[in-house]
Amino acid sequence: MTAGAFPAPTRRAMIAGSAALLATGAARAASDPIVTCRAGRFLGRRQNGIATFRGIRYGQARRFAAPVAAPLVRETVLATEPGPACPQRGKRRPQAEDCLFLNLWTPAPDARARLPVMVWIHGGGYAYGSANDPITDGHGLAAAGDIVVVTVNHRLNALGYLYLARLDAAFPDSGNAGQLDLVLALQWVRDNIAAFGGDPARVTLIGQSGGGAKIATLMAMPVARGLFRRAITMSGQQVTVSGPVHSTHRARAYLARLGIKDTESRRLLDQPVEKLIEALDADDPVEHSPIYFGPVLDGRSLTRHPFWPDAHPNGLGVDVMLGGTRDETRDFSDPASPEMRHMGWDALPDRIAAELPVDLLPEAVVRAYRTHMPAASPADIFYAATTDGRSWRPQVIEAEARARAGRPAFVYQVDLQSPTNPDRGAFHGIDIALVFGTFDAPDAWIGSGPQTRALSRLMQRHFVAFARTGRPDLPGSAAWPAYDERCRATMIFDVASRVENDPRRWQRELFAPAPYTQPGT
Repeated sequence: MTAGAFPAPTRRAMIAGSAALLATGAARAASDPIVTCRAGRFLGRRQNGIATFRGIRYGQARRFAAPVAAPLVRETVLATEPGPACPQRGKRRPQAEDCLFLNLWTPAPDARARLPVMVWIHGGGYAYGSANDPITDGHGLAAAGDIVVVTVNHRLNALGYLYLARLDAAFPDSGNAGQLDLVLALQWVRDNIAAFGGDPARVTLIGQSGGGAKIATLMAMPVARGLFRRAITMSGQQVTVSGPVHSTHRARAYLARLGIKDTESRRLLDQPVEKLIEALDADDPVEHSPIYFGPVLDGRSLTRHPFWPDAHPNGLGVDVMLGGTRDETRDFSDPASPEMRHMGWDALPDRIAAELPVDLLPEAVVRAYRTHMPAASPADIFYAATTDGRSWRPQVIEAEARARAGRPAFVYQVDLQSPTNPDRGAFHGIDIALVFGTFDAPDAWIGSGPQTRALSRLMQRHFVAFARTGRPDLPGSAAWPAYDERCRATMIFDVASRVENDPRRWQRELFAPAPYTQPGT
């Protein structure tokens, strides 16, 4: 790729959503939907009453540059195959640098329907993930909720978040290119979703883990203001973003890994994308970890942090639901591994300290947990303390910030123990399949028994109610109050779901005295 050139779409990518011509006389089912909107004319597939459109191109981008809208395609586009995910480490396929595509499911592809819209932003931090994963197939949620569901691919890792602006003024947007992709996707939704049966005035963003963090960041971006009405973040927060100095240190480390001088960053434009992905194994010069790329306080797209020193005023017009799971970190370290099964008390403080983004005396943390959990093993306390101090703490910070700003959020916690992998407990991500109803997806780990199905339906109803009205209450059910600092009302999703006030109070009080440092920032 050269500077100023758009990536050339592959034949498969063109078929997936940008410039594929619908061959004259091509066979299709009579019920297959065709939708005409501002972006063009799209042919999808109807499956069990839901019209499905996959691989619709919403934009294109030069490497490290802000994206631009996809050009209007005059011919009918066959939208039946998903577009590629952003290049990344791992086994997800297909991958391509030309990855600005979305998928869409709708019960009523008719402009008169005006249904609520849920736009899913995938997790995987800022480094991995795809809108095409089976666990986030939108068919079941669209059918159960009578809503339009959209999933979005965007640029990740160095392709989406490598901050080069201080090294070369030719790259003013490189540090937040992935976020700007999401803004462009939301502009596509605003301009086109009505033709697919959606209401552009009732767009809810929903994302888990890194997806939730991307949503929190979008709430701090003035360019995203007005593009969504509501937000649901699931085990994903972004209290602060990376600063420009640390981000420049990371850019230099990445360039060095590629054998490129600081003054020659434009050579990145000519590197094979495979080489750029290989270099993601560079050491992070700021933290003891593989190199981190994420949103940057660049003074352009982001001029202040999302939740520091308070909730960003830009996001206060957005209704918010935040949640997490009781045993987040049981997803990160296998309870059956020898390391976890043989963890001893002597090593436990240092193991916990290495995982916590709060600088508390780890021996005191262990003592507190042993006092409240006398029957717990070292591994049990490791999972509990790292979940509470690493994963749950930023959720509390965001909920408190919203309450102080007079725009309280609705807060939930999933306590359901995995029916198929009980040692994993209520692990990080267990709520994805519950919300989408994708019980049989790989790594769903929730089974398909009656209790799982009942909880899934309950969560879908609450989430859809929130998308419709801004409140998650259900007719005939007890109220789900908004979160305030007096009661801290939290919906506990479990076999017997209920609202509890201030769950995990002692854990919250234990970690509150120490400032929280967002990983990567």
